[in-house]
Amino acid sequence: MAKKFKNIHFTEKIALFYLRCKGYRLLKKNFTVKNGTGAGEIDLVMKKGKTIIFIEVKKRKTYLQAAEAIDMNNQLRVVKSSAVFLKKYPHFQNFNVRYDAVLFKDKSFWPKHLKDAWRVL
Repeated sequence: MAKKFKNIHFTEKIALFYLRCKGYRLLKKNFTVKNGTGAGEIDLVMKKGKTIIFIEVKKRKTYLQAAEAIDMNNQLRVVKSSAVFLKKYPHFQNFNVRYDAVLFKDKSFWPKHLKDAWRVL
């Protein structure tokens, strides 16, 4: 079990545990797309029912600052990475897609889960 969490940040471990307790199933952690694509890394890719959830985990001094850290550029990188994920794993193409955020504030390990934190227009 220790190998499973080797390259994952502590807050991501807590977020993963929290979401698994809520019935989410982990598909990928730290899904990374090659440089030069305008994409980047998705902290957690999870599934619940027929929905694939791409999750950004942020920790800042306050929950508000953590939420603000997921700016338009960050959102765009996650969206581009999610498109690569769906192309790489075509059996998920017919699933609903959602973008969530799990926020942490300093000196607290209690997460705030923002379902549908942003949408692709």
